[in-house]
Amino acid sequence: MPDPPAVDAQSLSKQYGSTLAVDSLSLSIGPSTVFGFLGPNGAGKTTTMRMLTGLVEPTSGTATVAGTAVEDRRDLVDHVGLLPEEPPLYTELTGREQLRFAAELRDMSWDSVAGRALEFCDRLDLTEDLDRRVDGYSKGMRQKTAFVQAVQHDPDVVFLDEPTSGLDPRAARTLRELIVDTADGTTVFLSTHILPVVEEIADEVGVLHDGDLVATGTPATLVDRADDGGTETDLEDAFLELTSREAAWD
Repeated sequence: MPDPPAVDAQSLSKQYGSTLAVDSLSLSIGPSTVFGFLGPNGAGKTTTMRMLTGLVEPTSGTATVAGTAVEDRRDLVDHVGLLPEEPPLYTELTGREQLRFAAELRDMSWDSVAGRALEFCDRLDLTEDLDRRVDGYSKGMRQKTAFVQAVQHDPDVVFLDEPTSGLDPRAARTLRELIVDTADGTTVFLSTHILPVVEEIADEVGVLHDGDLVATGTPATLVDRADDGGTETDLEDAFLELTSREAAWD
């Protein structure tokens, strides 16, 4: 029998007043998959991720992550990691203290996660700065720290909202490599509006446009569908609003 999906959503919707932010979204993502959640800014990506991580209650529909219903927040937190758009850091702490604190919040000892955390820090060139206070970190350093915080406990599913935001090209390249490595045993749900990111590292892609999931498939398949001049207007519109795939990586 095939493995159960790491993320499963059925007719998931979120309405804020008269605004339908996410409309009847259904998707299924397998284990150890890098899933690129692609769409222009304002498409509903962040709202979807907040529902799947239990931060926002859906208006309708159901979803499970690692077999746990998203409304069961106490159980869900044991299975997920999250890097939101704004890194959740306490700036009066040092980087090391922040990572230790994040582990303790999960009732985990620092010793149980330190090896994995410090390996990621070393690859992201953070090690020498771990004993500096976070309020002296650049935006990129805070982003790196928040990424390590999201993955150090080896979650079943990690949600990354625009993870390369604020990073220089070298750091962004390293982070993309780490995301691929992380997917060996962990499902990565990666939200971005930058097409080259998903073309490079995603196994599967879902394209969101105005709250609708307009297409799913491999990166190459969806690019071909958007370029074929057919009748998939929503898909074409979504791709037109993305950061161009012609943008080169440094």
